Amino acid sequence: MMAAPTSDELRTLIQAGLACDRIAVEGDDGQHYAATIVSPAFAGLSRVARHRLVYDVLGDRMRAQIHALSMRTLTPDEAAGATL
Repeated sequence: MMAAPTSDELRTLIQAGLACDRIAVEGDDGQHYAATIVSPAFAGLSRVARHRLVYDVLGDRMRAQIHALSMRTLTPDEAAGATL
């Protein structure tokens, strides 16, 4: 089994597969992570579809390395009016 990624590594993985205006990932216990992701790719997608997009970017790591990832996924327009 591969070692769990750090929050920095997880952020880098997401950024490599998804154009992000902003991203913040917290959690270095190797099990639970919380991410706030702002991406134009989320425009027109439901919350479930947005999360699926991130899961697709992470691929097998979601099953093998990451126990839990809570996400706040926003478009740039949504983020402009939100408290991040």
